This record gives sequence, C-alpha cells and structure tokens, in this order.
Amino acid sequence: MLNTFSYMLAASDPASHVWNHVFWKSESGYWLWSGNQGNLVLSGLILIFGMMWVAKHVKTGDESTEGAGAYVTNNRVAHMIEFICVYLREEVARPLLGNRTEKLMPLLWTLFFFILINNLLGLVPIMDVLHLLVPSWKEQHRVPIGGTPTQNIWVTGILAVIAAVVFNAAAISRLGIKGYFMHMTGGAPWYVAWMIFLLELLGQIIIKPIALAVRLFANMTAGHILLATLLGFVGEVWFMNFAIKGPVTIIAVLWAFAIMILEVFIAFLQAFIFMFLTAVFISLMDHHDDHGHEHEHDHAQDHELAPAAA
Repeated sequence: MLNTFSYMLAASDPASHVWNHVFWKSESGYWLWSGNQGNLVLSGLILIFGMMWVAKHVKTGDESTEGAGAYVTNNRVAHMIEFICVYLREEVARPLLGNRTEKLMPLLWTLFFFILINNLLGLVPIMDVLHLLVPSWKEQHRVPIGGTPTQNIWVTGILAVIAAVVFNAAAISRLGIKGYFMHMTGGAPWYVAWMIFLLELLGQIIIKPIALAVRLFANMTAGHILLATLLGFVGEVWFMNFAIKGPVTIIAVLWAFAIMILEVFIAFLQAFIFMFLTAVFISLMDHHDDHGHEHEHDHAQDHELAPAAA
C-alpha cells in the first residue's frame, strides 16, 4: 500500500490526477462511463436531496403556536444556505433583472449550487482513494467516480450552452424577435449597424458561452494541477534520506494546504462568477430604460415618504 501511495504521488505527469478517467467503454472505444460522470451523478443527488432537506428546515411553521419562531431557521447549515440564496437573489440578481428576478432565480440558484458542489467534490480525493484500494484501476487508469467535472471542457461547455439558451431565450421573450435583432444594432446608422449586429450576434451565440466555459475550465484545472505538482514532490523524494525527504515533504505539504484553502475559495468564487455573468448577460439584452423607471419610481417614493417620516 505504501509503495502504491508513493507511486501515485510520484506520477511523471501531475495532470494524470486531474483529467477524466474512463471506467467502462464499448468495444468500439466509445466511453460509456467515466469518473466525471460518477461525480456528476453524485453532485446531482446531493443537490436534489440536500436542497429538499434545506427547504424542509427553512419552511415556516404555524405562527399561532410558534409565534415569531415560526419564521426562524433553527438549523445552522440550512440557515447558511438560506442566507446565500437570499444574498444572491436580493443583492446580485435583483439589481440586474428587476421584475424578472423571481422567474429566473431557480435557474440561477441551480447553476450556482451545481457548479459549487462539483467544484468542492473535485477537492475530495475520491479517485486517489479508489486507486489505493484497487491498484489495478490505477494501472489501467480507470475509476467509476472521481475527478473534477468542472475542469472538463465538455462539462463546462454544456453548462455554458444552457446559460446561452437561457439568456437568448430571455431576451427574445422580453423584446420579441424583431426587438431582439434590433437591439443588437444599438441604434447606430445603417452603414455601421450591420457590423455592430454581426459582432453582437457572435457575442450572443459564440463568444459569451465560450468565455463562460473556458473561464471555469481554466481556473479549476490550474489549481488542481498545482496541487498535484506540489504533492508530486513528496513522491519524488519519498525514498531519499531524511535530510532531503523531511524538509521537502514539510514545505510541499504546507504549500499544498495553503493552495487547498485557496481552492475552496475559488470553488465558491467560480460558481458565483458563472451565475453572476449569466445574470449580467440576461440584463444586457433588456429594455435599458425599465430599470431606470424602477429606480426613478423608488426614488420618488423615498421623497414622498420622507416628510411623513419626519
């Protein structure tokens, strides 16, 4: 077992701990199941049953018997999830989406938490533990579950396509087909409007989705390769004398721990950025004066209420 562990750490290619590993494929070589697929299923189950549990604890009770306590979330974990949901809705999405916030939040919450769970699961060494338990899987580069789906460009690409469908469909629903295409000209004169239109159309259907996919993929991949490289130093010096092995191991493990803390922060940050940019892209294809009218209405209300308060 010790030799297997040291061999795993000393792998010549640190990225081998990062890339997706096939588990089952057809005779023609088509991948039927991989480690990333296992993690996607696991994250989906965590999201579904975890949020059902949170909803149960957040649900309000009977005010007649519980009083104000009927509206208090007693479980700390459920309270934290509730706080995150409210923050994302009120402080992030509502200033961008206005009166469409309630309709679009279920999707935005789902994107955020699904990406977050996959990011965090990628920090759990499920694949490496399975390779330790079943050495033949390590030799064959097989694993039924493990890895980080959000560092798989195909996974981030599908998430970006879903986001693109949503922000384009939301724009067409809001503006209509004619308004959707007219919006892309920016009201410019006809002799430059066609250039602006082409650039905007490319942005809507290609550039923005690619930016979403590559940003998430690159950030999750870079951190995991750095972690694998740092721990790989331990494997490289594992059979050397203690004067070399000791300091290298201590430094590598301490740096790996610091990077791991940073990776946890990045897991939250990248989930937030993906959700936030999706909301921004929705808001960009909107009647820009709508939010202004809402702001003016709120501002007028404040002035009307000010004398009464005084």
